[in-house]
Amino acid sequence: MFTGIVTAIGQIREATRRGDLHAVIACPWDPATIAIGASIACSGTCLTVVERGGTPGDAWFAVDLSGETLACTVPDRWQVGTALNLEPALRLGDELGGHIVTGHVDGVGEVVNIVPEGDSRRISIAAPQELAPYLAAKGSITVDGVSLTVNEVSDQADGTCHFALNIIPHTAEVTTLGALRPGSKVNLEIDVLARYLKRMQSLRG
Repeated sequence: MFTGIVTAIGQIREATRRGDLHAVIACPWDPATIAIGASIACSGTCLTVVERGGTPGDAWFAVDLSGETLACTVPDRWQVGTALNLEPALRLGDELGGHIVTGHVDGVGEVVNIVPEGDSRRISIAAPQELAPYLAAKGSITVDGVSLTVNEVSDQADGTCHFALNIIPHTAEVTTLGALRPGSKVNLEIDVLARYLKRMQSLRG
């Protein structure tokens, strides 16, 4: 379980095929604080630590990604040099600063446009049709592992939808969202509460 509050930006150092994809991710943490078997959200994808090493401030951890994980996340995301938003799993007693995030990617969105708005950036993202019913203005969404508030939803004729977010300068600086451009693909996770509400609604119907 996570909150969508990114604590560091990592970078893929190695990516090799061993049946599954084995990735080594560099990070600015102390390796002593990274437990084997721990869960870390990597740009919104919950992955299990299988190895660790390095020194404080220059650590690394390794994860294995199944074919299912690769199929459900942004294509070509898992390549050497790619920057990733990192968040360790929530511990009991930690502050819930964002919203409840599972680390299970529900779909891939695409940035439609980016417009300056004051000091912030207003980003519009196209979401696939299957996620459209779960998106609502003032609701929560996780974009590449970052907990954000939906400002506006625009339903499209083909059943998909566009939703808008405001990215403040701090968020752009401490996450990978500042590097997004029109056409960029992002991992999306809908709010778990919206998922349950949709299920309840379908049963009533």
